[in-house]
Amino acid sequence: MQAFEANFDGLVGPTHNYAGLSFGNVASQRNQAAPSNPRLAAKQGLQKMKALHEMGLVQGVLAPQERPDIHTLRRLGFSGTDAQVLAQARQQAPRVLAACCSASSMWTANAATVSPSADTLDRRVHFTPANLTNKFHRAIEHETTGRILQAVFRDPRHFVHHGALPGVEHFGDEGAANHTRFCRDYGESGVELFVYGRHAFDDRKPCPQRYPARQTLEASQAIARNHKLNSEQVIYAQQNPAVIDQGVFHNDVIAVGNRNVQFCHQLAFLDQAGVERRLRHAFDGDFHFIEVPDSLVSVDDAVSSYLFNSQLISLDEQRMMLLLPEECRQNQRVWSYLNELLAADTPISELKVLDLKQSMSNGGGPACLRLRVVLNPQELAATNQATLMDDTLYATLEQWIERHYRDSLHEDELADPQLLMESRTALDELTRILQLGSVYPFQR
Repeated sequence: MQAFEANFDGLVGPTHNYAGLSFGNVASQRNQAAPSNPRLAAKQGLQKMKALHEMGLVQGVLAPQERPDIHTLRRLGFSGTDAQVLAQARQQAPRVLAACCSASSMWTANAATVSPSADTLDRRVHFTPANLTNKFHRAIEHETTGRILQAVFRDPRHFVHHGALPGVEHFGDEGAANHTRFCRDYGESGVELFVYGRHAFDDRKPCPQRYPARQTLEASQAIARNHKLNSEQVIYAQQNPAVIDQGVFHNDVIAVGNRNVQFCHQLAFLDQAGVERRLRHAFDGDFHFIEVPDSLVSVDDAVSSYLFNSQLISLDEQRMMLLLPEECRQNQRVWSYLNELLAADTPISELKVLDLKQSMSNGGGPACLRLRVVLNPQELAATNQATLMDDTLYATLEQWIERHYRDSLHEDELADPQLLMESRTALDELTRILQLGSVYPFQR
């Protein structure tokens, strides 16, 4: 059956800031305490969505979380009016306040794991919101994420929504940032690659020593079971612990795949040769495993440029494009390699560069900003049409950003009660634009 790969990008929220909350994410830590520009960040993300829509791709929009998260702050013992809760948190626990103001839901590659109907035994699309247990500021997202996904993909005849896995480190789940689905055509049954950082129940297995391994094998296995995947069409691969310790906190910082192409760094996986062998076998040899040599592009180059956090997009049945952050062009070694790649005999035949500096400064590139959802025509028709990008929605959202977003935000301003009111007013209007209903705690 014909199918499309839709990209659902996260809108950057009004509290976009650089609080440096993500240990193991080099860019996030490097830019801690710098002032941010929420308006520019949201516009950069929106322009990326428009660019993909204009290329003829199915492009959707996912709403951000409610921030500051007053509900969570109250659970942590702060009380009184909303303004008093913010003031107490700023005085007594400023880092907790910063975590409850994070706009990190913009990186929707972490929102969920999605398996298309062509892969599942019940022939429905399955969604599992990621519990994101490794970082507190992200672990508070999944309930609202689940409601937003259900508001976009409503029809139970086509869509199945699971709850997040248990919120403990043994089942740490980081969503699609550690999951890639390969296929010949999107509508055909494919192979789902789950990449994990460690074994939760076996301390003898290799694991990183400096930075945390956020995804466990056991979490990946649980999702595959819940999604009713054929075990013969699932591959589990361990991320190289050495590259996690160099700042590769997710697999999508060191590898990206699309259809029958895997584009990755030479050091991406613990057993790289085994991963390649299994993928080639699954496709009877009709598979392109493009390995970037460490001698040409180091892991440090990959992390600083986010080369592998690019989107790999099908232009037609044969050709693909890499949608890259501007930082790739600024890195001489990376840019030189990419131009050599274009001259080589691979499906990657075109490059497109985007300015996503506001997101990149917090450690998220083009691939971080999108959740991939493969849909056949009936499933696409059953999707909330108000969330699908077109010229009218683009213009509406651009005006919405102009009305509600600040052009500068510093960590010291997160306790401003006016920021809370601005954010709630913006999100309340956004739920009407996207026809989501009451998905936020302040609306319920």
